[in-house]
Amino acid sequence: MRQYLLSVYQPDGDAPPPEVLDPIMADLARVAEDMRAAGVWVFSVGLHPPGSATVVRATSDDVLVTDGPYAEGKEHIGGFTIIRAPDLDVALSWAGRIARAATLPVEVRPLAGEVVA
Repeated sequence: MRQYLLSVYQPDGDAPPPEVLDPIMADLARVAEDMRAAGVWVFSVGLHPPGSATVVRATSDDVLVTDGPYAEGKEHIGGFTIIRAPDLDVALSWAGRIARAATLPVEVRPLAGEVVA
């Protein structure tokens, strides 16, 4: 089976207050439980805000390290899930469940290789 990256995009800024965020996190936990039960889940992880990023660039004779994300934007990847699915339609179905639970857009991309966990 092919593996897919399901990236959750979230707006820049502070997280929603607990009364908004807690139900979302509970819904996402249920989707993750369903993924495990279906045998498609490989792993999931959340990311710190883009301000915590460091970019490393190789030049002809040096390496340049800068603080902050590679690109500034109004949205950033807040986390991602790797799943194993027989085809894109199945991956899109799981992404739809995540998008509904998170109330955020989810990008789906097939992996060029395979994550071995």
